[in-house]
Amino acid sequence: MKILLCNDDGYQAPGICALHAALAAAPGVQVEVVAPERNNSAKSNALTLHAPLFVHEAANGFRYVSGTPADCVHLALTGLLGYRPDLVVSGINNGANMGDDTLYSGTVGAAMEGYLFGIPAIAFSQVQKGWAHLEDAALKARDIVLGVAAGRVGEGAGGQPWLLNINIPNLPLAQLGRVKVCRLGRRHAAEKACVQVSPHGDTMYWIGGAGPALDAAEGTDFHATASGCVSLTPLQVDLTDHDRLAYWHQGLAGTLTGKGPERP
Repeated sequence: MKILLCNDDGYQAPGICALHAALAAAPGVQVEVVAPERNNSAKSNALTLHAPLFVHEAANGFRYVSGTPADCVHLALTGLLGYRPDLVVSGINNGANMGDDTLYSGTVGAAMEGYLFGIPAIAFSQVQKGWAHLEDAALKARDIVLGVAAGRVGEGAGGQPWLLNINIPNLPLAQLGRVKVCRLGRRHAAEKACVQVSPHGDTMYWIGGAGPALDAAEGTDFHATASGCVSLTPLQVDLTDHDRLAYWHQGLAGTLTGKGPERP
């Protein structure tokens, strides 16, 4: 099995190093790293279109790119690798990517780029920042990757690719609960922005931290990880509000087409 490994914390981050070591030690697994040169958290699916990208190789063989996580996967799949990997893996991220966070996450964005190219993809994150029990998380991630590959899980009708978002609690391997299939939870609005004045008198603004969980009910990723379990959420890219398509067709069709309401 050939795996393309990326992240959003940068190619030197402990998370990607630990996950690479765990995956590369598995029999029959070939892992190649193409990751950002520096931290690119919260870059989502951004691509660099108006500046050149540079690729370098580190002493350990990791290749790093002067761009976003999605840039890395995009370049890898459009010529940098020279072959098509069987799986794209992103992570392990330093902190959770649950609920609304998945829309902003560079970790998920890297995996999603592989999914958009028709390749199955998994994004891995640790729930708490700080890398506690990282080696255990890497072993759990490896077991999930090998289990998914062995079971051919996710090959639905027509052999369509799949995209999984997985969050692992910061616990010893023996204390990690089972893998639970979950839906995304929701968060409250972010905390208030922080305002500071620079030494030169300029006003600076810092985006506030993520708010607490708004929807952490049973069945959500927040609930699963809070109970010590590993959350697994299958994602999709289609943002269409299918439930309200009929409303917009029926209620505003005349207005949007300029015909106005029908007269009796």
